[in-house]
Amino acid sequence: MEPVHAYRRNMPHLQKLGKTYFVTFCTRDRWTLPEAARRVVLDMCRETHGRAAFIHCAVVMPDHVHLILTPMSDNNGEPILLEKVLRKIKGVSALNVNKTLQRRGPVWQAESFDHMLRSCESAESKSDYILMNPVRKGLVRTGFITASR
Repeated sequence: MEPVHAYRRNMPHLQKLGKTYFVTFCTRDRWTLPEAARRVVLDMCRETHGRAAFIHCAVVMPDHVHLILTPMSDNNGEPILLEKVLRKIKGVSALNVNKTLQRRGPVWQAESFDHMLRSCESAESKSDYILMNPVRKGLVRTGFITASR
């Protein structure tokens, strides 16, 4: 049986090694991130890719972020926990957002939503769905396609 890592904030979170996750986290009080701040957050997601997690896709909306990611292992072969990946993305991006906007205070809600993709769910189809989120919200006219195509 695969080892399972569990932690709890307000909601329980489970992690199985090698699994892919759909993650959403929101700004504190649903604060709208200015475009410059959204770029900072996306840059942090790019920086995380290949280091702590394989980021299948990332979409930074005005008040929330969607990720499809697979946590990696560290240099010693130990699994990197999903909570650690998210803490790094949220923590560093919050510091950089505040620096960019010359402000102080929390950027993100403490809690996040994560869903382990089942074997019948593909990372590509979930990615396509979240990449169309800006189109559905009227932020852009056309969607994006996943890099795997």
